[in-house]
This record gives sequence, C-alpha cells and structure tokens, in this order.
Amino acid sequence: MNTMSQSDQVEQLIKLVSGMDKPTLLRQLQLFPASFPLDFTPEFLDRQPVDRLRHLFLAVCLQSKRLPELPADESVAAA
Repeated sequence: MNTMSQSDQVEQLIKLVSGMDKPTLLRQLQLFPASFPLDFTPEFLDRQPVDRLRHLFLAVCLQSKRLPELPADESVAAA
C-alpha cells in the first residue's frame, strides 16, 4: 500500500478510480485496508450505480491517504 503525499498522486488516483468497473470497485471496497471501519453491506454496494461506487472508493482512499494496490489484470482494465 502506497501512502499518498503529493497532489499528482491524487490526480493519478482520480484517473485510476474513474476507469474502474463495478466488479473491480466492489472487490476494492471489500479488500481495501482503510484506516477506519467500512460497514457497507454487500447488498447495499450491489444496489449502487458505478458512479456512486467510484465516489465512495475515492473518498475511502483519500480519507485513508492511501493508493490502492491493484493486481496486474485489474490495473490494465482500469487504465
């Protein structure tokens, strides 16, 4: 997990999250080591549109001051 410390990393994060599809976002929200508890139920997340999931995940990353680590197959899909 990389710590965010520069504005260019924030821009990189926004670009990364904007390219994520719903399955990737759901996985990230379930596995991301946030600095606070995430209590979203799977049912709640499944009902959310992809733009709302992107917003939630971006907020979690920014609040945690961390960039997500993506497996190689997800980083290609998100680029």
